[in-house]
Amino acid sequence: MLYCDSMPDFAHERAARGIVAGIDEAGRGPLAGPVVAAAVVLDRKRLPRDLRDAIDDSKKLSRLTRETIFVELRQLTRDGIVTIGIGAASRTEIDTINILQATFLAMRRAVARLGIAPDCVLVDGNRAPPALGCRVTTLIGGDAASLSIAAASIVAKVVRDRAMMRLARRYPDYGWASNVGYGTAAHIAALGRLGPTPHHRLSFEPLAQRSLLSS
Repeated sequence: MLYCDSMPDFAHERAARGIVAGIDEAGRGPLAGPVVAAAVVLDRKRLPRDLRDAIDDSKKLSRLTRETIFVELRQLTRDGIVTIGIGAASRTEIDTINILQATFLAMRRAVARLGIAPDCVLVDGNRAPPALGCRVTTLIGGDAASLSIAAASIVAKVVRDRAMMRLARRYPDYGWASNVGYGTAAHIAALGRLGPTPHHRLSFEPLAQRSLLSS
């Protein structure tokens, strides 16, 4: 396990050797929706310099910037410069096996959908997902240090946000178009008035409270 506090670059990818995928997730904390993971392999020699300079921890970027980078990354998959795998775990899976195990499940699905077998994966955080089938290095603060992890953080965030915006059209009263399922005051107030939807995580507080579920 390594600690990172820098701008993202390819230092960890070079040290890992071989085909290296960065993995990150979006949606561990919200009260509703899936958890989404992305695995990304970047061709270090062919990745355009302007895109390399733009990629950063998704939390540091505006929604528009994330969307722009996401589109560019997807376009580069056609030439093999970028390889992306996306996996998710549903609300039901989160409630059944807990959010940590559901996150690991989403990560395994993301790696499986890369279409190539990485020699090593770099994972943001301090917990290594089991059964990835290759070497794993965990990096605390990895989305701010590894370009592959930072790219994965952008992909996971954009994919999940888009999913929540689609759900917001069906369930407009919970504010998902802006809060993407997080427990904002307006979201919790709507839960108190309307109760949970099929997409709410019933194992999460305050949803686990009987008083709210029966209101």
